[in-house]
Amino acid sequence: MGISRTDQRSQERRARDERIAAEPSLAPLDLPADAAAVSVEAHLARQRRPLAVAGVVENGLVRPLDPAVKLPEHSRVIIVATDAT
Repeated sequence: MGISRTDQRSQERRARDERIAAEPSLAPLDLPADAAAVSVEAHLARQRRPLAVAGVVENGLVRPLDPAVKLPEHSRVIIVATDAT
């Protein structure tokens, strides 16, 4: 379990977060029974949009934290890091 921290969101942000959390869930996709499963990486690679993964930057080298993440050459990646303080 993570360390609890003081909520520092503004009233507007807190209200927006509550509104988003209260929205109904999306209905499942209506896929045919014989639809082939595709990995998230393969799906996102077709879209040519940036992919966000958790990772670290060490000495200018970007390294994803999950060793199972395989990125094609010249991928657009957004590395998401947490503040460890």
